Amino acid sequence: MAEIRLTKVEQGQTKIRNVPIAVTPEGFWCCPSPVVFQKTLKAHNSLHKPKSSSPPPPKATAHRKQTILNEKKPSFGPSRSVSDGQRALGPEVPDTPALGASLVAERVPRPKVENLPRKVAIEFGEPGTSNMKVILLGKQGFCVKLSVHKNVLVENSNFFADKLAEQQSGSSCLEIEECEDVEIYVETVGLMYCKEMRQRLMKQSVARVLRILKIAELLGFNSCMQSCLEYLEAVPWVGDEEEEKVVSSVLRLQNEGIGVSPVLKRVSSDISKAPKDTLSHIIGLVLGSNEERGRREMKSVVLKLLRENNSVSSSSSPADVCNQTLYDSCRNCSNSLLLLFKQAAEPESSDKPVDNKDSLVKQIALASDNLSWLLDILADRQAADEFAVMWAGQQELAALHMKLPIVSRYHVSIITARLFVGIGKGELLPSKDTRQLLLQTWLQPLINDYNWLQHGCRSFDRKVVEEGIGRTILTLPLEDQQSIMLSWLGSFLKSGDSCPNLQKAFEVWWRRTFVRPYVEGQQGNSLQSDSSMTS
Repeated sequence: MAEIRLTKVEQGQTKIRNVPIAVTPEGFWCCPSPVVFQKTLKAHNSLHKPKSSSPPPPKATAHRKQTILNEKKPSFGPSRSVSDGQRALGPEVPDTPALGASLVAERVPRPKVENLPRKVAIEFGEPGTSNMKVILLGKQGFCVKLSVHKNVLVENSNFFADKLAEQQSGSSCLEIEECEDVEIYVETVGLMYCKEMRQRLMKQSVARVLRILKIAELLGFNSCMQSCLEYLEAVPWVGDEEEEKVVSSVLRLQNEGIGVSPVLKRVSSDISKAPKDTLSHIIGLVLGSNEERGRREMKSVVLKLLRENNSVSSSSSPADVCNQTLYDSCRNCSNSLLLLFKQAAEPESSDKPVDNKDSLVKQIALASDNLSWLLDILADRQAADEFAVMWAGQQELAALHMKLPIVSRYHVSIITARLFVGIGKGELLPSKDTRQLLLQTWLQPLINDYNWLQHGCRSFDRKVVEEGIGRTILTLPLEDQQSIMLSWLGSFLKSGDSCPNLQKAFEVWWRRTFVRPYVEGQQGNSLQSDSSMTS
């Protein structure tokens, strides 16, 4: 809380400025709009700036100057009462002598800074009934003088009750220095005179209510704090930034004995159900959807949200729970895909109606797409090594691959291609045996479907896939590289563009096989010649 000191109000020391004040049915002071305070501060700051070196404006005629003087001449009437429950005091300006004709032609002098209004005075309750002054000293010399009632402050504010209990019996003024938010401070005091505080807060924004809540906390204004919390519990929070501000402000009040749990329930749950069950339920709903557009959009949303979780996750246990859930779904989809392949490979399937065949093809495509989505999630989480082991062990599925029409099976090759791309980019690091088994089991089926993938799959990126296959091959021992590259060379010479172009990997293998032994031999010969020369 800002520093508090007891002072006495001296007459005639300050200039008081009229401000527009809104009156509510309860008759309490409603804080002037922020524009009023901003304009006052702006005018005060502009007068302290150094004068510009621009030339003075040209002189006007005497008649025009007389008109300007008449328009700008201030009125010096007494302070007027704004309402029955409150009033603002007017500026105190000394009497000005009448302007003679000789002064008309001269330039009007600019008023001095010390003569300008720098204070705002506000009176609460019935006019003339206040028995205490509270002076708020803000930044840059701007201040507000409040005429208030001791009993109202004591009943509503623990802070004011303590200060008034400490002060001397003859003192009737509190001066609060370095007040950071004068505008909200005044409005919070005004809320002490309000009977329907909830209705008053309904007209405010979330940001402004948070400011009121902060001042109410400093003042120990419990009823205001409770009304602010009720407002925050009911009003929507727009955007992550606003939500973070609300939660941080409310968490600060947990030790104040104020009921904050209704607000925090929006972002935290007391349900004992494990997050694993909820995540598993969400993934199951997405994987089981038969509506293509909704399934595609929600897959994108869940993938994005899980990526956000990866960036903010600080402990390993939530990640382990999520990975376990994902692999459970992977195994279910893999078993379902194998069962569908077996149904499609049965001899009797050729005699089935066309509608049944189309339904089976759609189910294979759906199961394959689900596996590809799960693989994307695991690769983003750097947890796809086990998926590579699982896929490399699908020899039965690979054997059934050749028995199905290409239109039914090519979706499976997309999963294989995604694994090779992930290994090539270092997104997953399976063991040497897993990489070798993966190439042995799935490279040839991928080559068989390659022409269809290029022309029938829009998302297929040939260059990326070929680079991934080549890099995966080059991670193996040189003997295994040779076996795979020679097998690929035979397929490429027969099929051309219908086969992956692994020329870059072939060149690397070639240099490893033929060039480097030659270099080593040259180095050996040079060493022998050097030794013979020294001898």
